[in-house]
Amino acid sequence: MYRQKENTITILISALAFLVVAIPVSALAHFGMLIPDKNIVTQENRTAGLTLSFSHPFAGIGMDMAKPARFFVDLDGRKTDLAATLKPATVMDHKAWQTSYRFKRPGVYIFGVEPQPYWEPAEDTFIIHYTKTEIAAFGADEDWDRPVGLKTEIIPLLRPFGNYGGNAFVGKVLMDGKPVPGAEVEVEFYNRGNRLSAPSEYHVTQVIKADNEGIFTFTCPAAGWWGFAALSEADFKLKGPDGKDKDVELGAVLWIYLDNWPTAK
Repeated sequence: MYRQKENTITILISALAFLVVAIPVSALAHFGMLIPDKNIVTQENRTAGLTLSFSHPFAGIGMDMAKPARFFVDLDGRKTDLAATLKPATVMDHKAWQTSYRFKRPGVYIFGVEPQPYWEPAEDTFIIHYTKTEIAAFGADEDWDRPVGLKTEIIPLLRPFGNYGGNAFVGKVLMDGKPVPGAEVEVEFYNRGNRLSAPSEYHVTQVIKADNEGIFTFTCPAAGWWGFAALSEADFKLKGPDGKDKDVELGAVLWIYLDNWPTAK
């Protein structure tokens, strides 16, 4: 009788331990990720590598990413399809994609991704994160706040390059080209190599509410890559694995890089 009771307690403890581990992971924010190896290109180094993934950027937990439905670069309002250049890669031990791009002339290049819908069984929903990042080439400094026509996107109102850790980022959330009043924006730091820890789960993903014009502000406390994801519920549904209609979470995601202030030589 005692042994049976002991076994029951062991099973309960194991189950509770599993929940303690599992709950934070399922509660973590998802982020489409489009991370170049540089966001400013010079004449001396005209090529940038770009990595596409779907992950929990602070926790360093990845998800498999199918080959995107669209991947392009927009220069002066003209798009070039780059999907054929993508090669399989691994990010956070999961399927991802990589490519490189050679810059030929000055301009602000906006790279955009429309992924395949991702089925998230823990939330019984599909996730589609339209993701962007910008690279400035050869001193160009114009038209960095232009939309590129994604279903939903964040327009930077702070120039998204040439910034320092500690700068306040300002963005505007659009859906079908129109501002999204009161949009909820999740923010995470790309904790590459898991160098940092968070004081609590609340500190991992920080949350902002946009104003009536879809505008939000967030002060980035450290140098590095910061992701902003404005989340909305789609006005359409997709068939889930069980054949039933499922909700779709749309994310407008923008990644920006902030530099350390270099010391004088």
